[in-house]
Amino acid sequence: MSRLQVVSGKGGTGKTTVAAALALALAREGGRTLLVEVEGRQGLAQLFGAEALPYEERKIAVAPGGGGEVYALAIDAERALLDYLQMFYKLGSAGRALKKLGAIDFATTIAPGLRDVLLTGKACEAVRRKDKSGRFVYDHVIMDAPPTGRITRFLNVNDEVAGLARFGPIHNQAQAVMKVLKSSETAVHLVTLLEEMPVQETADGIAELRAAGLPVGRVVVNMVRPHHLDEDTLRAAAEDHRAGVAGALSRAGLGGARRGGLAERLVDPLLAQAAEHAGRVELERAQRAVLEDLGLPTYELPLLGAGMDLAGLYALAKDLRKQTVAE
Repeated sequence: MSRLQVVSGKGGTGKTTVAAALALALAREGGRTLLVEVEGRQGLAQLFGAEALPYEERKIAVAPGGGGEVYALAIDAERALLDYLQMFYKLGSAGRALKKLGAIDFATTIAPGLRDVLLTGKACEAVRRKDKSGRFVYDHVIMDAPPTGRITRFLNVNDEVAGLARFGPIHNQAQAVMKVLKSSETAVHLVTLLEEMPVQETADGIAELRAAGLPVGRVVVNMVRPHHLDEDTLRAAAEDHRAGVAGALSRAGLGGARRGGLAERLVDPLLAQAAEHAGRVELERAQRAVLEDLGLPTYELPLLGAGMDLAGLYALAKDLRKQTVAE
């Protein structure tokens, strides 16, 4: 499996939750995973019930069943630029003086492309980093990336920079980053729901990524709701079975089936719910067909009725782990 896993998705699909669950799922058998946030929302800290993440790699969780560790990093563009200036130009205290004067903030604000270069560059550096023994420091790096509508430009900005800067450290850095992003070391996963707009945005995002030569990984269908009715019952929900339903409710002890009785009064809301469920199942079936036509493997994660907490995150990680093992 690719060492850099980029997770994107339309807003509201739960991409940050999926990125965190994937990091837990991959941190197995004593491995180490780095979970990277690039949007400055501190969503990862909230998920893990931790304090706001600083600009440093900090252990945030231990994966179940093997003792693997998950580290997290909230990349700050200003600090990343200071690192960059120190790495290539040895500015040291001069770089810190630029920050005090507001030059760093000014540069990352007026040049959003530069900001994206710094964010992706920091993540790719973590992918390539090795310890003194020559082993990779992290087995996997998971990036909680911008939404689907911006993901291709975000990842491909280094290609543009490499073309603009024909030589020098900026050109070399941009080329090194794109070498990682366009290689088999990277996979870009898109998170969706079984709804028309997220599925369409996923299809559009995949087409854009492929056109840019960026490696598409999998589609993750999140918040999948269970189907409570079998096919025969779904078909019956569209038909008029008032008398039969009223009789069944009455036999279950829910009042009389005659007109005006409790069982009879329950029929309309029950049939309405069944029809709504049947319509949703049909819509989801249609969206699944669209996703199948994309020709990508998929993961599916269930909707957790109690909402998302740390226990739920570990449950999703376990579910993802089962699906990766079954490949």
